[in-house]
Amino acid sequence: MTVKSNHVTIKGIRDGLVFLLDDQCEFEELLYELRYKLEHSHQNILTGPIVHVDIKLGSREVTEDQKEAILDILKQKGNLLIRSIDSPALKPEVKGPPPIVTMCGMVRSGQVLHHEGNLLFLGDINPGGTVTCTGDIYVLGSLRGMAHAGIGGDDESIIAASVFAPTQLRIADIISRPPDEWESRDTGMEFAYLQDNQMQIDKMSNIVRLRRDFNVFKGV
Repeated sequence: MTVKSNHVTIKGIRDGLVFLLDDQCEFEELLYELRYKLEHSHQNILTGPIVHVDIKLGSREVTEDQKEAILDILKQKGNLLIRSIDSPALKPEVKGPPPIVTMCGMVRSGQVLHHEGNLLFLGDINPGGTVTCTGDIYVLGSLRGMAHAGIGGDDESIIAASVFAPTQLRIADIISRPPDEWESRDTGMEFAYLQDNQMQIDKMSNIVRLRRDFNVFKGV
């Protein structure tokens, strides 16, 4: 059964009712029509036993006050039990790893590259150059300058590079000055992270131990 007007559509489903509310009209006009329909129409479905109600607002984004205004009208009918209200502004935020922004170029001596979030840098950080991020730093190139990840206190941030030979590392508030022999040793793909407030360096292949949100290739 469907009862349709300009802005309010009431559809009967197997276990209750669905209220489809127009997402294009003025909000006050929508409230007026919703109130009128509940007070003057369809008393056979809006009275009697408890009825579960799902509210669909389409693409309309509502504030908490607007949401309460809709619910207050529906609650005037004691047999209507609101089961859900669906709107873009009310949908739960989908959690997931933050995105990685890609930049390319070269950071020369005296230059500072700063980024809010996670950064993938395609290029070299030369001695005297600095790269800072609020999140992770991934350098697809040589890291021979200073890198500071987790600015703002994120001690789970990491710093990784194809050629790992920094003059200084910082993660959150922890500072590590690499030993002089770093310049003469064989450098490779490595990353730095914090463990018990101490800077640790490990091979890139072990990064998955820290980042379980990474997809791992296991072969066939």
